[in-house]
Amino acid sequence: MLSPVIAGVDGSAESLAAAEWAAREAVRRDRPLRLVHAWNWHPRQTEGEPANAAQRHLARRVLRQAEERIRSAVPGVHLTDEQVEGPATAALLKAAERAELLVLGSRGLSGFTGLLAGSVAQGVVAKATRPVVLVRTGEEAEDEHVPADDGSPSTRTGYLDVVLGIDLADACDEVIEFAFEEAKLRQARLRVVYAWQPPSAISLGPGDIALVNDPARAEEWQGFLSAVLKVWRDKYPETEVLETVVEGKASTALVRAASAASLLVVGRRLSEQPTVPRIGPVTHAAVHHVGCPLAVVPHE
Repeated sequence: MLSPVIAGVDGSAESLAAAEWAAREAVRRDRPLRLVHAWNWHPRQTEGEPANAAQRHLARRVLRQAEERIRSAVPGVHLTDEQVEGPATAALLKAAERAELLVLGSRGLSGFTGLLAGSVAQGVVAKATRPVVLVRTGEEAEDEHVPADDGSPSTRTGYLDVVLGIDLADACDEVIEFAFEEAKLRQARLRVVYAWQPPSAISLGPGDIALVNDPARAEEWQGFLSAVLKVWRDKYPETEVLETVVEGKASTALVRAASAASLLVVGRRLSEQPTVPRIGPVTHAAVHHVGCPLAVVPHE
């Protein structure tokens, strides 16, 4: 049995947008879609105690609302649903273990002091062992595509680039392969972005500062990136790849690149201390500031 694409839904606008994106992704991958709604769970509730009738009614309504939206927007998807007992983060992490990927809604930031990405989404991203995609409120099918010739939104044009943020000091096969597969599914160009910063005087040994100037260092990183990607270009010859090496902060480069992307892919190292999960500063910045769907791929 094929692993499903799973979308967590809670009735919020962002979860409905995530469910619709998940439906489109399920069709692209030729996978079933499963909607999951987690119960509100209370510490005083006895294990195995029957769920409150009101909770059951609310959960059914949330799932029905998502189903109606999906069947209208993506009628070809094979759709099932289930209700699971919370807490929500733990329930979604358990569901993700049997998923092709997990899709969740995310609020991101609004303004200078705006809302943080939802605590459930952040908790899942920090602990999941399967890829997690975060989707913003208002994400539409047209947003994944190049505008029509007259500038209007369209789903009949090609897909915007898939962007991969890569760390050449820790280039991971799982993350790179995920990005290439996503580009292949869309027949889109894959733009691979690496950002480097000159070492500080403190981090260099005596005499090192003058060894390589910035233009030469950038050229060396470009060559390293090309070498890392060569095997993947050979494996995916039909995928056009654009290599981008820039000087500056990785988070800034990725936010800029993702402004015209259908999907941003970043990696997250699985923590050796699962009780202290971290998503890393670059992924953290992407979660809060990138507007397109964001795929976070865990790796060893």
